[in-house]
Amino acid sequence: MYKILTVRPFRYGLIICALLVGITIFSSCSSSKQVTRVDADTTIDLSGRWNDTDSRMVADDIIQDCLTHPWINDHGINSGAKPVVIVGGIRNKSMEHIPVATFITDIERAFINSGKVRTVSSASERGEIREERADQGEFAAIETVKRMGRELGADYMMTGEINTIEDREGGDQVIFYQTDLTLTSIETNEKIWIGNKKIKKFIGRDKFKM
Repeated sequence: MYKILTVRPFRYGLIICALLVGITIFSSCSSSKQVTRVDADTTIDLSGRWNDTDSRMVADDIIQDCLTHPWINDHGINSGAKPVVIVGGIRNKSMEHIPVATFITDIERAFINSGKVRTVSSASERGEIREERADQGEFAAIETVKRMGRELGADYMMTGEINTIEDREGGDQVIFYQTDLTLTSIETNEKIWIGNKKIKKFIGRDKFKM
């Protein structure tokens, strides 16, 4: 005679629970997150989208081009002083989120670090500074109060836009970025410089191989 072995429901439940706990522990161990700090200038592309490296590279290259054109020498000859530049609106006309404020800061940094121009605060920044100056007039010691009507007027405004073109086939994708910037005389509305910077990225997906 053969005996039929049966597993009691309670014992069966314990076995299932033990298996689930084991699977959970194994999964958590195998997918644990690791964070590594790297140098801020290190180029890391995860998604292939616009990132901090693109922002910095485009700003540096395009401003370097801007400052090598005749307008800056012409201004020095006519006025005897460095040109004063303000960075206006940079529109993101692409289909992805691009932190334009960071890009504007990179442009301002490139201008300032060049030593060839003077850069003044944007409209949004001026409001906060003017409030501080007004508060000083009321609350600060007289010898430390900063006077009204001493702001540096800009000679030129830089504006522009960022566009993208995307092409996709299967698991592969190509993203083309074009940044166009224009420098315009505030007094005459004359466009004195137009420049652009292009970036093309190929994003390939690993294909399953037997």
